[in-house]
Amino acid sequence: MSNRFSKLIRFSFLPTVIAATLIAGCSGSSQPVVPTNTKATLALLETTDLHTNVMSYDYFKLAEDKSLGFERTATLINAARAEFPNTMLLDNGDTIQGTALSDYQSLISPLPCNQTLAMYKVMNLMKFDGGGIGNHEFNYGLPFLNQVTGSKFNVDGVTNPAAPCSGPSFPQALANVYSAKTKAPLFSPYHIITKNVTATTPDGKTVTTPIKVGIIGFTPPTIMSWDKRWLDGKVYTQGLVETATKFIPEMRSNGADLVVVISHGGLDNSTYDPTMENGNWHLSKVPGIDAMLIGHSHQVFPDAASTSAQFNLPGVDKAKGTVNGVPTVMANYWGKHLGLIKLDLVYDGTKWAVNSAGTKVEARSAQNADKTYVAVEPTIAPAVAAEHAATIQYVKTPIGTTNFSMSSYFADVGEVSAIEIVNQAQADYVSTYVAANLPQYKTLPVLSISAPFKSGFAGGNDYTDVASGNVAINNAADLYLYPNTVYAVRVQGSDIKNWLETAAKRFNQIDPNLTTDQALISTFPGYNFDMFTTPDLKYEIDVTQPLNSRIKNLTYKGVAIDPAAYFIVATNNYRGSGGGNFPGIDSTKVIYASPDANRDVLISYINNVKTLTLAKNGSDRSWNFTKVSTKGRVTFKSAPNKLALATAAGLTNISSINNTDGGTNNLADYAIDLSK
Repeated sequence: MSNRFSKLIRFSFLPTVIAATLIAGCSGSSQPVVPTNTKATLALLETTDLHTNVMSYDYFKLAEDKSLGFERTATLINAARAEFPNTMLLDNGDTIQGTALSDYQSLISPLPCNQTLAMYKVMNLMKFDGGGIGNHEFNYGLPFLNQVTGSKFNVDGVTNPAAPCSGPSFPQALANVYSAKTKAPLFSPYHIITKNVTATTPDGKTVTTPIKVGIIGFTPPTIMSWDKRWLDGKVYTQGLVETATKFIPEMRSNGADLVVVISHGGLDNSTYDPTMENGNWHLSKVPGIDAMLIGHSHQVFPDAASTSAQFNLPGVDKAKGTVNGVPTVMANYWGKHLGLIKLDLVYDGTKWAVNSAGTKVEARSAQNADKTYVAVEPTIAPAVAAEHAATIQYVKTPIGTTNFSMSSYFADVGEVSAIEIVNQAQADYVSTYVAANLPQYKTLPVLSISAPFKSGFAGGNDYTDVASGNVAINNAADLYLYPNTVYAVRVQGSDIKNWLETAAKRFNQIDPNLTTDQALISTFPGYNFDMFTTPDLKYEIDVTQPLNSRIKNLTYKGVAIDPAAYFIVATNNYRGSGGGNFPGIDSTKVIYASPDANRDVLISYINNVKTLTLAKNGSDRSWNFTKVSTKGRVTFKSAPNKLALATAAGLTNISSINNTDGGTNNLADYAIDLSK
């Protein structure tokens, strides 16, 4: 790469500044002089973690889902634009991956260079002003990301066409990912965007004046582990704080009146590390930041009632929406909310400043107070009608049959119907590969581990639910939610024990002597509740014990597992690369990093087996709770009216408490008798 082209990437935001300035000054008359104490408001609108949920539609269930979808977020955007004379619409990232639509356009029928990704197409339609890059943008590899963002990456493995491909019509910023080849940022680290805003002078007159808003983007440095197969040796990351400290003064010197951080991550006040996943608590302390748009955690901020640990840290005001004094918003996920920061601005004679007393932060829900949902923006669906129809056709493709339903409604308490088939597919794939290509490991047992990826986090509809009968591609996508690839790790018996101890964080510690209700499930994510499903491996989970001392009677083929014995475990690239912080499970243990997606391996396996039966593919439970009598009820949540499924799975110690827990997420309360 020439030094000239390197500089073009490094300073590619300059044309944005120049063009915006020309536009601001091309009216034929000079801009009015802005008097001191002129006031204005600028509403920053945030979308985050859209994950290609363009439509209010669940491709897994082939049904409308009004609780999600950008077509409803767009209605919130229009309402905010009608309410505030000056707005700026920005996206936080995790935008181009997450549904069957995104998989179809990236993997099944790859998008041509001259066409725009469906998600970006509707964002262009809604006239976004700018955006950031999330960790899931890297899931399909650098060539795909380069194409669909209309970029010209200078990294190994990427071939650029003569002209950039079609992409978003808004600038995207990412400051902390660099090309290993050129040592230059992969994207422009920041952009300075000139917005003409209406303002009010001290004598009450309305004037139009330009304000230069600098946006700078960050993604979690942990992408280097999560997408190691795509990124290793091609790009590298730098820490959020160091990068912001470098670029924010530069943004100011280049004319930025305001600096808005678009950082795809949450809040963590543990000791700062340049590789930390959620570094925004530390980032907020870098001088010169006027507002932060955050995401990644799939939660709502501000929320005065939030019990999330990250929103109850020192320096975080979960009611006002500030982090160490910086106005901050997180707009949930899948288009369920629109983030809004109304900046109250005052001109002091030389520059614009934010009046914190008049600044307001909120996350606006697409669900109304009466539990209905806002109407869809009618221009969105027609814009992606062809892509939507093609995706539906794709996911209906039959691949086999099943004589039992595969669900995750009761996976937290031992039901494995939606998990065993995934483990079987992974184990078969890895065993075949090892036998053919890794003779040095052919004597080692091959196990497989997976988790209930859909376990109610987003409510009663957020469970895997594949009915008996034909199994189609959409069912396989329901069984395996993420576009991960298969990894095989070589571990010892002691590693397996530690792996399961970490997974057992899914449960709260239960006090047998309490007479009041105790919730069984903790805030530990369901997608990290890894479990084996094989008659060869057996273990108990004692939820009365503290963390890291819960796994009891761990055996392999009826004998206590040897801590020094070696095993091969089939998993995914996220876990195999250290995702989830499972002790001893990291890239040093990987013996095979497959290029094949877990979901594709599952589809192939079902296609070969053809007929799935409960006896062979859905009933081998490796674990049980250690039996204990409790004086009070031990409770957990699942979807309403599902008790019959638990009974059919042999979970006779489950009872229904109610058909609604009184909340808005369509969940009900159940109890489990741990003595049985």
